[in-house]
Amino acid sequence: MTDNRHPLRGYLYIATAAFLWGIGENLGRDAFTGKLARFGSFDAITPVILSQTRTTFSFLIILPALLMNRGWSRLRLPRTDFLRLLTLGILGVAASNYFYYLAIQRTNVAIAIIVQYTAPVWVLLYMVARRLQKLSWQRGASVMLAVSGTTLLVGIGTGKLRLDSIGLVAALLAAFSFSFYNIGAHKMLVRYDHWMVLLYTTFSAALFWTVFNPPWKVIAAHYSAMQWLFMLAFSIVSVLLPFSLYFAGLRYLDPTRAIIVSCLEPVFSIIIAVLVLDETLSAIQIVGVLLVLAAIIVIQMPSRKSSEANTGALFEN
Repeated sequence: MTDNRHPLRGYLYIATAAFLWGIGENLGRDAFTGKLARFGSFDAITPVILSQTRTTFSFLIILPALLMNRGWSRLRLPRTDFLRLLTLGILGVAASNYFYYLAIQRTNVAIAIIVQYTAPVWVLLYMVARRLQKLSWQRGASVMLAVSGTTLLVGIGTGKLRLDSIGLVAALLAAFSFSFYNIGAHKMLVRYDHWMVLLYTTFSAALFWTVFNPPWKVIAAHYSAMQWLFMLAFSIVSVLLPFSLYFAGLRYLDPTRAIIVSCLEPVFSIIIAVLVLDETLSAIQIVGVLLVLAAIIVIQMPSRKSSEANTGALFEN
């Protein structure tokens, strides 16, 4: 059930997660485009290995930390919940990571973000279809503002779009996966704290990648020390810290609000690029920033109490 007593915590947690994802987005883009060449060659780092190591390293960090704090007995799950989190980790976290970076590689960051951030639409449609929320003007307007703002931020009018059929499909699958773990994680957070959800989702994602890309193939790639260091740092910035914050935020916000706030990621990504990489911010991108901020303001406006109570009761069941 969503804890409506402290919604500000949810907004702060997810906004911070979006900021870290913005940093990770710039790091991933720079690795793929060769902008990190002064630190060494990163050409061998593919979307597969980047997706694999970011979840695997995160799991290997969080597991011993929780073991020391809680012990094995408190980390065990009923079989049904274990399977649910296994599915969430594979079809949610692992799939969204892989398809997003595949979309970047086959198209570019603009296309990947534009299509992935249609996720608020899919989340809202699901919530309405399952009668978990009502389609109010507030939710509809906020979703449209968020999607429109993201599009202006990274694509339309900037000359950055590059179409590729495989890349477009990958970006759409990333959007579906992003939506899936938003909804699925919210349901699991009714039963467990965000550290347990993070532990098992990273475990299942790491397990999937171990089968998909076995360790001997990773070893055979002969990554350099600098490449391993980059992948470790990337896992902390793009998975361990932001996902822990995002799952914590989902305890205070429903999936629709949470995923709209997550649209701050491209805002932070572009601002970081402007401040650190000396990129320029166009007038149309400024409009995009304002639309995303407007979406967050609209979605947090008070709604009918009966609708919110209905949503909480349904999630609790």
